[in-house]
Amino acid sequence: MGNPLKQHAYGNRSVRSLVNLQENASTARALNLIAIWSKHGLSSDYHQTPMFLSSLLNRSIIVKHRLRQNELNAFGEKRSSATKVILPIDLTDLSSGARSFFVGQKGYADILSELLCMKVTNRTRDQELLDLIDSLPSLDPFLMRERLKQAGFEAARCYFELSDADASRMTEFTQQEVAPLVGMSFGDLAVSLNDLTTKLAAKIMTNASDDDMEPLRRGMGMKVDDFQDGIFSWKGFIYYKWSMTNLLPDLRPVLAELLAARPTGAATSGERKYIADAKARIIETMSEARDTVRTTLKVYDDAYRDLTSNGQPKAFREFLLKAPRLFNELGERLGAIQHVVSFWRFRFPADSSKQIGAAELIDLLTDFESSLSTPSQSVVQGGVWSA
Repeated sequence: MGNPLKQHAYGNRSVRSLVNLQENASTARALNLIAIWSKHGLSSDYHQTPMFLSSLLNRSIIVKHRLRQNELNAFGEKRSSATKVILPIDLTDLSSGARSFFVGQKGYADILSELLCMKVTNRTRDQELLDLIDSLPSLDPFLMRERLKQAGFEAARCYFELSDADASRMTEFTQQEVAPLVGMSFGDLAVSLNDLTTKLAAKIMTNASDDDMEPLRRGMGMKVDDFQDGIFSWKGFIYYKWSMTNLLPDLRPVLAELLAARPTGAATSGERKYIADAKARIIETMSEARDTVRTTLKVYDDAYRDLTSNGQPKAFREFLLKAPRLFNELGERLGAIQHVVSFWRFRFPADSSKQIGAAELIDLLTDFESSLSTPSQSVVQGGVWSA
């Protein structure tokens, strides 16, 4: 049997694609473990609690990848997307090329056996972690951290950061979100609140923890030990609000196009019935998912408003410390919505012809229903958690 890892002799276009992925990919799509190693590779937490025990995997790029036509036969079952693991040959020079494989592809066991030259127990642990990551609708760090904890996996906090690209794209939104609390915490200081808002927004996005954050900690009424967890939770809600805000303008037209889609060519009565029924189910489930995300984010908004408008930090403080359980709900629902919207737009760019055969449309709708069918058990009802 030949080498089961796919070896890439990267040409200029592929090199640009890999560099662009490392520099510009969204948090939900890519987990850039090379960047994390570059930033935190000398820290004790990074070495004491690695994400993967394999150093090769721990310096890879993991991507939620839309399968191309020539990649579909890599799997024994039909699927439209997969989790791709990219292993650059030279971590400091992506132009040297890379090897890659898909989690769960044909020959997957042979790939891991060849790749992870370690004790069987450690290899099994890394394989289970890859399988868990593959089961997630996205790679957003807040959902991922909660699911890993629930499954018994430990990893240092540095592994659950926003990508530099998303942190940059979120700058203005984050500044607007933190401005009310900055004014409350620093309003008595003879400094520019705009400068402090910019500075603190950057620190929140980068998990900074130093004396400059002390007034913010006091303003939130949090103990030192809880402050870092609280900031992580707060950043999670800012990320989900930003993601939902960006998603909404595309959601309505995509749902309208999906509802109007008709298969070209011949289709059996059974196929037409399934298409009509599946579209109705998807529209209903998407609407429910959108409403659930909005409801959960409103609980956050209400707690935050109680702090900034009424000077009552208790509700917001307690909310942040309990909030990570809600990341399952938010991450799964939002990830499913993002999958449907992004894949539909990938297949049908705006203003393009919406021609599609019955078989392909059925495959697409089946994939969408599958991605929408795994909500978490924790829900928010009327502002109250239930499980």
